[in-house]
Amino acid sequence: MKTEHLLTVSDEHSGLRLDKWLSIFDIVASRSRAAELIDRGLVTLNGKALKASYKVQSDDIIRVELPAAQPSKLIPLDAPLDILFEDEDVVVVNKPAGLVVHPAAGHAQDTLVNLLLHHVDSLSMGFNEQRPGIVHRLDRDTSGVLVVAKNDAAHRNLAAQFKDKTTHRVYHALVHGVPKAHLGTLTTRLARHPQNRKRFASTGSDAGKLAITHYQVLQSVPAKISLLQCRLETGRTHQIRVHLSEAGHALVGDVIYGSKSRKPADLELGRLGLHAAELGFSHPRTHKPLLFKQAWPEQFATFAHKKGIHDVST
Repeated sequence: MKTEHLLTVSDEHSGLRLDKWLSIFDIVASRSRAAELIDRGLVTLNGKALKASYKVQSDDIIRVELPAAQPSKLIPLDAPLDILFEDEDVVVVNKPAGLVVHPAAGHAQDTLVNLLLHHVDSLSMGFNEQRPGIVHRLDRDTSGVLVVAKNDAAHRNLAAQFKDKTTHRVYHALVHGVPKAHLGTLTTRLARHPQNRKRFASTGSDAGKLAITHYQVLQSVPAKISLLQCRLETGRTHQIRVHLSEAGHALVGDVIYGSKSRKPADLELGRLGLHAAELGFSHPRTHKPLLFKQAWPEQFATFAHKKGIHDVST
């Protein structure tokens, strides 16, 4: 059954784009969800469907219809899944490299979502039956800690935490070379690459989304490989990969943002040199702070140890 909500625009929010204003509310929680509702004609003012670019005005009363969740057509997949924590609201998993998070072209039934549907009793449906429970993502070839929502209330709460930048996310990155500055912040605006839609790139215009990565060199092998700790302030698609590549230190094993002529280390590692080592957030029901740390997977650790770099995950 669909639900309807009447939302009133306050003076402080007057002039905001409709999609941005809607994302403030927990019932929507993200700009992408706002855009989907608007595109479907479910956001109206005085009975008239609005566009995402509409500038809301003080005392506007916006009607928002939330559609009923549709039954999922996804097929559960019976295969091992490394669950780090689970309760009635969330499940935290250690995703292996090579596993796609949710169904997409070429991966209809062999994703993390399919595994979750077999291992857990329920997942939040949100607005997208193809991505139940998915609050944030890791690239296919990135390993590490990821949290999934088991109900819509938990999904909204976690989405708000990611949006408000109150989560704690630390990645370990193996990169080519040694950055001159061993501590720094990379700040750009990211948008899809104009010539290659599979890539993202920094742009000088306001069209891109703000991306902020804080990094620190933890260990290095002079002129060869470095281990970086990257802390995300924002979570844009391919953010770490783009930032480090543009800084001249592409991730080892990165076939998209690395050198066109692959280096021996890329072939030796055989995967992307990126691991989500730490994830912290407040529990959506109890508000208790939770922190999960995950040591490097074997393939990552074996390569690093051969290069003289040691695990600092634990």
